[in-house]
Amino acid sequence: MDKAIYAGGVRSDIDGDISDAFDLARANGDCFLWIGLYEPDEEEFELVKDELRLHPLAAEDAVSAHQRPKMERYDDTLFVVLKTLAYVDETSDIEVGEIMVFLGKDFAVTVRHGAGNPLGPVRKRLEEDKDLLEHGATAVLYAVCDEVVDRYGLVAHEVEVDIIGLERAVFDPRARDVTADIYSLKREVLEFRTAEDPLVPVLQEIVKGRVSECAGTREYFRDVLDHLLRVDAQVDAHNELLNSVLNAHLALLGKRQNEDMRKISAWAAIIAVPTAIAGIYGMNFTHMPELGWSWGYPVVLVVMAAVCVLLYLRLRKSGWL
Repeated sequence: MDKAIYAGGVRSDIDGDISDAFDLARANGDCFLWIGLYEPDEEEFELVKDELRLHPLAAEDAVSAHQRPKMERYDDTLFVVLKTLAYVDETSDIEVGEIMVFLGKDFAVTVRHGAGNPLGPVRKRLEEDKDLLEHGATAVLYAVCDEVVDRYGLVAHEVEVDIIGLERAVFDPRARDVTADIYSLKREVLEFRTAEDPLVPVLQEIVKGRVSECAGTREYFRDVLDHLLRVDAQVDAHNELLNSVLNAHLALLGKRQNEDMRKISAWAAIIAVPTAIAGIYGMNFTHMPELGWSWGYPVVLVVMAAVCVLLYLRLRKSGWL
């Protein structure tokens, strides 16, 4: 995607062979090389691996992707994996990608997989900060981590908005069943946590001074760690809140089902009165009371109606209707 040599905080574009340009820059003084790649295949990455003598295992991870966030050391090269997150407004899904960073004494190689967190703007911002660039290749790792963690914060905000919407839907008496939506968002939150939580110990190792390459940029990484810990607490809170929303929703669903059953039972009780009276007088016995009474039919209808009305009023007052 891009390649350049940085010396004294100033960018120099590479024309022609990367190795020759890098050797020439080294001869002129302190500098570092930054190569940015996007979803390279084995053949493409083989060239970079041979030029910079990257470890085969780390190179294999960079091509195949699907790694957990981690930091590993291969000889003189530091290998860092970060998960990128992108929020999709249309579906409320969180897309997960990866950025691998190879960090050497005088080079940085970034390998990006997925559509999230393009590094073009990161490179541009870093090139505008000459003081930060003078820290060398570790400035690249800091800038990438800072961008990824900032994006975590944006995604966490979008998730919070979705949770607020679900809360309103749960407590709306006219709302549909949102159980599937709650489970779907909870799955996204768990995926979010899987992406950001393992990065905490990685940054803690840097902040504690256990990564010699990043000794001059520890304060920068401390700021990134503070932001990440804040996001980590938000994700935990979102997960707990979704559990509460789900429990409340299931409880309300049970309550509504009980109310429906009570209404059905109440109407069944009201209908049972005329059904019982009609059933008695429909048995067709010859000798039955009031069969010959001329006012028997209207009286029975009035009695049915009166009893049904009394039952209705009583059941409504008790909250069954």
